[in-house]
Amino acid sequence: MQGSLYLCATPIGNLEDMSMRAVRTLKEVDLIAAEDTRNSIRILNHFDIHTKMTSYHEFNKVDKAVYLVRRMLAGENVALITDAGTPGISDPGEELVRRCHDAGIRVTSIPGACAAINGLIISGLPTRRFVFEGFLPRDTGERQKVLESLKKETRTIILYEAPHHLVRTLRLLGESLGDERQVVLIREMTKRFEERKEGSIRELLSFYEEEKPRGEYVVIVEGKNPRELFEEEKLEWEKMSLSDHMEFYEKQGFNKKEAMKKVAKDRGVKKRDIYQQLIKAEDV
Repeated sequence: MQGSLYLCATPIGNLEDMSMRAVRTLKEVDLIAAEDTRNSIRILNHFDIHTKMTSYHEFNKVDKAVYLVRRMLAGENVALITDAGTPGISDPGEELVRRCHDAGIRVTSIPGACAAINGLIISGLPTRRFVFEGFLPRDTGERQKVLESLKKETRTIILYEAPHHLVRTLRLLGESLGDERQVVLIREMTKRFEERKEGSIRELLSFYEEEKPRGEYVVIVEGKNPRELFEEEKLEWEKMSLSDHMEFYEKQGFNKKEAMKKVAKDRGVKKRDIYQQLIKAEDV
């Protein structure tokens, strides 16, 4: 019989957040795949776990995934842990999970701490709808595409950032989203000196240009006001002629009736108003 992959969440700071089930699982599996074995040994020693570890990180995730899948197909159980928090979130774990599913290997999770979710729920910003972006891409072009996509995002935005990139990221967010957008920064979560700082992008940028950022940050950004977004998009559509607006949707495969409905919604009017304007234009 083949083995299974266990995605084991580890503490993001306070070791007391380790679940009893996670400890038991790490003791019972045949192998632990850790993002950084030097960091993970501290957790294993604390909970008296002596299971053999192997490294699994961004730079060996493909070859090592093949190796781990082979071992699971041979009947061994493997636990995957990250440096802190839930594996598979902004780390190479997703590669291993996908390969396990492709090979028909059972994948299950041992729930626990997740910095993104914990940061969101203590931020004070809306939690009903949110989008997680993780770390912004290092590549300038890719990073700009992500920032551009966030300009019209109405959901609360969650980012991760390292201290040495925080000022740059705040500056980029200000340029893309406007420097009055509200942000909550949380660091040292679950630890003794946990800190939550809120303000506009402009205010926080000014603060951290003077005070050196310390620790890993969860950056929670308020989404764009839906009413403000609607007004901006309405102005954009109104600059376009009605025939061009209809053609925009018809080229996407919508029939005339469906296109009229979408045009009416974009412009904030009733569908019959669009119909009457089109009839009038045809008569002319």
